[in-house]
Amino acid sequence: MKKQKNKLAGLQKRKAIAGYLFISPFIIGFLAFMVKPLLQSLHMSFSEVSLGSGNFTLTFNKLENLKYAFRVDPDYTRLLVEELGRMVVYSLVRAIFFLPVILSSGVILGLETNNQLMATLAAQIEDTTSGVSITAALEEILRTSGVGVRAFEKVFEVIDNIYDVAIASGIQIIIFLSGLQTISSSMYEAADIEGCTKWESLWKITFPMISSMFLVNWIYTVVDFCMRSDNEVIKKIQSVMIDQMQYGRASAMSWVYFIVVLAFIGISSFLISKEVYYYD
Repeated sequence: MKKQKNKLAGLQKRKAIAGYLFISPFIIGFLAFMVKPLLQSLHMSFSEVSLGSGNFTLTFNKLENLKYAFRVDPDYTRLLVEELGRMVVYSLVRAIFFLPVILSSGVILGLETNNQLMATLAAQIEDTTSGVSITAALEEILRTSGVGVRAFEKVFEVIDNIYDVAIASGIQIIIFLSGLQTISSSMYEAADIEGCTKWESLWKITFPMISSMFLVNWIYTVVDFCMRSDNEVIKKIQSVMIDQMQYGRASAMSWVYFIVVLAFIGISSFLISKEVYYYD
């Protein structure tokens, strides 16, 4: 028994070493290229930054940049709350959305581009509506009909969002599929022998065995969403930094966003991990 425990401990140790070796390039790159800019940005967030002859002059101004972000700027707080709300919705959907594996493989995109009937209909609509797409033409018809305009707008908004979510869910699908493939078929065979139904096997075997994948997908999805190019908070920070050339204020906004997202990931991951089933 003791010998078996030693073998198990040795195997876990080798797996841990392999894991650290696998992420070591990222750790080295982060320490070499990211730590210094990160600390400089933190310094800027508490300073007034002046430009001159290719150099930055930093003047410590306490919390003035943070006060500007929350009390003076009319958009930052609103955009921060809106993007966090969108992040929660998108993350929940993308973390459990299995259907997009079809979309990410290009099947639906192929239907859109290679369907002869749709192509003919699109050409006719564009000829008669000065280049307006099928979707735009349908939207215009429904809106001008005067029947449930707001309802139609909500439907189109939901459809557009679902399509965007589906297209961006390929990585999550791969993670879920890899988790499903690690489940031994003998577990399902034993459950069948004991008289378990497929529904019971789903909740007693499948979901517990891939529960750790939900946590991985959740963290990945949140981080991925926060780095999207169409993120309104990111656009706001870029505008303050590039258009207004207020590097201190932009740094303060960036650090607030980073801390909020980090806190959200920490709290939500802690809650999700309570329901994660870990096995050897």
